[in-house]
Amino acid sequence: MFTVFTDGASRGNPGPGGWGSVIVSRGQATELGGAEKNTTNNRMELTAAVRALREVPTGEEATIYTDSSYVKDGITKWVLNWRRNNWKTQAKQDVLNKDLWLELIHEVEVRRVTWKYVGGHVGILGNERCDHIATAFADGREVKLYKGALAEYDLPQILDISFDELKVLAKKSGSARSKARAYSYISSVGGKVEVHRTWAECERRVKGVKGARFRKSLDAGEERAIVAEFGTPA
Repeated sequence: MFTVFTDGASRGNPGPGGWGSVIVSRGQATELGGAEKNTTNNRMELTAAVRALREVPTGEEATIYTDSSYVKDGITKWVLNWRRNNWKTQAKQDVLNKDLWLELIHEVEVRRVTWKYVGGHVGILGNERCDHIATAFADGREVKLYKGALAEYDLPQILDISFDELKVLAKKSGSARSKARAYSYISSVGGKVEVHRTWAECERRVKGVKGARFRKSLDAGEERAIVAEFGTPA
């Protein structure tokens, strides 16, 4: 079993970006990371997952912890529709990041991969480290990547967190999130995405509408990510 943590970041969308991954297995820990000059947060999230899986031998089992619902839902749900629809969205637009989705599909098909969504910044050390790596690369800062014995790794605690504990942390994150002040609300009705500044506006659009989707964003970057996500078929 390989335990994998991934994260991506971009300064602007598009803008300078970075990605980071932490892979743990058989008493070893490996950190990966990289940068791109002009990219998006979603591309960096995908790149982190692709590059991490390449470090997992073919046929092995891996569990990936990500705070990107775009990556998790995309690889487990949306790609099925995209393939059937010749890589078009429900709105008949080209699927964004097709090149990276194809790479990720290939890596997943030759391994046994389980995807776990976790909230960002809830104290999960593996994801916190990935965030540090990704943002450092996005900012053009130097970061020393570790590869070696887990016993000598700065974050040996990452394997001490059971999935039950992860779920508790994710639940706490959700509770804190629900109380946080919204930056905006995003809705999708019939494939058309709209951004609302108040919950009342969003509620009027989605209430009682079958198949409507909505979500709160906490900042401009998250708003853009949700808009991009809602613009793809679920």
